[in-house]
Amino acid sequence: MKNRGNIIILILCQAAGLSGVAAVALLGGIIGAELAPDPALSTLPVAFSTIGVAIATVPTALLMKAIGRRLGFVSGAALAIAASLLAAFAVSRGSFFLFCLATLLIGVNSAIMQQYRFAAVESAGSSYASRAVSLVLLGGLIAAVLGPEVAQRTRTWLPAGLYVGSFVSVALLYVLALFLFLVFYRDVHAEEARVEGDERPLARIMAQPVFFVAVLSSAVAYGVMSFIMTATPIHMHTLQGFSLDQTTLVIQSHIVAMFLPSLFTGIILERLGIRRVLLAGVLFMLASAASALVSIHFLHYWITLVLLGVGWNFLFVGGTVLLTHAYRPAERFKAQAVNEFLVFASQATASLSAGTALFLADWQFISITSLLPLLVVLVAILTLRRHIAPAPVEGLAG
Repeated sequence: MKNRGNIIILILCQAAGLSGVAAVALLGGIIGAELAPDPALSTLPVAFSTIGVAIATVPTALLMKAIGRRLGFVSGAALAIAASLLAAFAVSRGSFFLFCLATLLIGVNSAIMQQYRFAAVESAGSSYASRAVSLVLLGGLIAAVLGPEVAQRTRTWLPAGLYVGSFVSVALLYVLALFLFLVFYRDVHAEEARVEGDERPLARIMAQPVFFVAVLSSAVAYGVMSFIMTATPIHMHTLQGFSLDQTTLVIQSHIVAMFLPSLFTGIILERLGIRRVLLAGVLFMLASAASALVSIHFLHYWITLVLLGVGWNFLFVGGTVLLTHAYRPAERFKAQAVNEFLVFASQATASLSAGTALFLADWQFISITSLLPLLVVLVAILTLRRHIAPAPVEGLAG
């Protein structure tokens, strides 16, 4: 594996950055329920963080192409520091508008962070694509514990108000990421990713069945995961009266389940092939939605979110690696931009609608609604299975 130093930096920065995302996932809805003028708008801060991802995906890809990965990642970390401090200020002032703006900007950095996995593929080399993606996502395992724990334990850290300290501490994590990228990360030279051949039109790239399945898999993975996860803290803590400690444990367990499989997802991809991993991801997420229908006891929340996390990992990592089959290295920025926009537009839509669905309907409606897109991706994988590599993953485009 080439450029192992870059992979290590990406893992550490993924951990720091996703800790901030985890803090928003845990506290965004709870703070939103306190500050929003209407309870149905309580998930708006979390939704804005995903909207930030969606609107920034295409500009992010263009930014990376123009100034390189390193400066792009530095810019994102700097923006996240400012956004976290703005969130702290907004909470101290009780400003719902400023808090939504802050989470939107944190989302913009999250769009930049999504490029970490593509940078990992470029740094590791095409033969190690699946392992590189899995290793970088492994940083989320650290964030699963660090993010919610920091957010909860520092919520009374400062006298300016409850949860102000949470976002100041998140800003410090982004400072760490900024330092690591400035000092240690090195851009992969363009020559290493250059191949012979004409660059194809975007429409031709998107018309490939392999591109369709890859994008659909990742979009459904993120959309369904966000829909259920965004609603969970509000339903547990605000509506059902579970303690913040219990709610934190469920969210932490979910994030651990999202990233712990990355210890072996790359190896599974290499041995079983992308198609089987995608199918496993769909089945885990279907089981999660089914579990949510059974009961609203603490254990069922926990099982639902853990199954959801494992399913997300298999479906999203599989979709990401499959995407690299659809483009040549020279085409990577535009193909990645389209993929990221569609994936995170799905996530933004899901997060934006979660609060409304929860308050206007119920928890069971959240679960039932999640089944349809999962069945769609299941049909797509089975119908287009000949276009999905069943064999070990190797020789991917970088």
